[in-house]
Amino acid sequence: MNTKSNTGEKCYSCKICGSYFTSKECLAMHMQIYTGQKPYCELCGSSFTKKCSLVIHMRTHTGEKPYSCDVCGSSFTRKQNLLVHMRTHTGEKPYSCEVCCSSFTKKSHLVIHMRTHTGEKPYSCEVCCSSFTKKSHLVIHMRTHTGEKPYSCEVCGTSFITKHDLVIHMRTHTGERPYSCEICGSSFTQKQHMLVHMRIHTGEKPYSCDVCGMSFIKKSTLVIHMRTHTGEKPYSCEVCGSSFIRKHELVIHMRAHTGEKPYSCDVCGSSFIRKHYLVIHMRTHTGEKPYSCDVCGSSFIRKHDLVIHMRTHTGEKPYSCEVCGTSFKKKPYLVSHMRTHTGEKPYSCEVCGSSFIHKHDLVIHMRIHTGEKPYPCEVCGSSFTRKQHMLIHMRTHTGEKPYSCDICGSSFMRKDALVIHMRTHTGEKPYSCEVCGTSFTRKQHMLRHMRIHTG
Repeated sequence: MNTKSNTGEKCYSCKICGSYFTSKECLAMHMQIYTGQKPYCELCGSSFTKKCSLVIHMRTHTGEKPYSCDVCGSSFTRKQNLLVHMRTHTGEKPYSCEVCCSSFTKKSHLVIHMRTHTGEKPYSCEVCCSSFTKKSHLVIHMRTHTGEKPYSCEVCGTSFITKHDLVIHMRTHTGERPYSCEICGSSFTQKQHMLVHMRIHTGEKPYSCDVCGMSFIKKSTLVIHMRTHTGEKPYSCEVCGSSFIRKHELVIHMRAHTGEKPYSCDVCGSSFIRKHYLVIHMRTHTGEKPYSCDVCGSSFIRKHDLVIHMRTHTGEKPYSCEVCGTSFKKKPYLVSHMRTHTGEKPYSCEVCGSSFIHKHDLVIHMRIHTGEKPYPCEVCGSSFTRKQHMLIHMRTHTGEKPYSCDICGSSFMRKDALVIHMRTHTGEKPYSCEVCGTSFTRKQHMLRHMRIHTG
C-alpha cells in the first residue's frame, strides 16, 4: 500500500505488520522475513537476509576491496573494516574494560578480553575437553588431534599447525631477526626470546623453586631444575637404559653409541660430540686462556681448570678417602688413590702383563718395550722416558740443588736423596735383613747385604 507522510514523502507500508519504508526496495527486503526468500550466492550457495550482505560477500570471490586506507594503502571489502583499521593509525580504542581499564579497537576484542576476568571458556574440545576463550584457539587446538598442519614452508617443506609458527620458521631461512635488545644489540627471531633475554640485563628471575629458593629467568629452566629435587629423568636411552633430566643430554649421549661427532676442528680435523668441547679445543690452537687466577695470574683454557688451581691457594681438598682420610684436590686423584686400598690395577701391558694403577704409568712402562725416550737433554743429548727424569738430569749441568737439609745445610738435586740423607741425622734405618736383623738407611744397601746370606 502506498501512502504519503506528513511531509508529503511517499511511504511504503507492510500489509502484515504495518511498518513503513521510504523505498520499495526496503519494503521488498523486509517482506523476506515473512516469505523466507533470501538472496543467495550463485557461486557457493551461501544465502543472506539482505542484498547488501550478498554484495559484500561476492567480494570474497571477486577479490574486490573498494575501501582503501589513505595512510598505509591497505584495502578492505567493508567500510566498517576500514573504520576499525583506521584506529591503528589514530590510536583510538573506544571499547574499555570496566575491570582493569584495558582498551581495544574492536568490541569483539573487549568481549574476548572480559573472559580473562570471568574465566569463561565457551569453546570446548570434544576429544579431550580442553576449553578456550577464542574459537580460533579451539580450531588450532583440534589440529593437535587431527595432525593437520596446513602451513608449509616453500623452502624446506616443513609444515606447521599455525601460520604464526610458519612466519617464525621462515626467519631461519631469511636470517631475519626483527626483535633487538636496546642494551647490547642482540637480535632475535621471536619477541618472547627478546623479552627473556632482557632479564639478563635487568636481573629479573620471576620463576622460583619452592624447595630450595633458587630463581630462574625462564620457566622451562625451573621445570628442569625441579627434576633435581624429584629425581625425575624423563629421557631414556633405548640402547643402554641411561636416563637424563634434559632431552638435549640424551641427544648428546646417543652419540656415544652412534659414534657421531658433528663438531670438527678446521685446523687439525679433530671432531667432538659437543660444540662446547670444540670451543675449548680451539683454544689449544689460538693460545687463548680466558680464565685467570686473581692470586698468581696463571691463566687457563677451561673454567674448571681455574677452579681446581684455586685450591692450591686455598688449600681446599674436597675429595676425601673413606678408608684412610687422605683428601685430594681432584676427584680423579681420589679414584686413583682408592686403588691402593682395593689393589685394583686396571691398566695392563699387552707385552709382559704388568699392570698399573694409572694409565699414565702404563704409557711410561711401554717405553721399556719400545725403547722410546721422548725427553732429550738439550745440553748433552741424553734422552729419558720421563720428563721428570730429564729435568733432574739437567741439574747436573746447571748445578742446581733445590732440596736442602735444615740441620746441616747439605743440598741435593733430588728429593729422595734428601730423604735418605736425613736418616743420618735421625738414625732411622727402615730396611731390615730378614735373616739377621741388621738394618740399613737404604734399600740398596740391604739388598747388597743379603748376598752374605745367599752366597
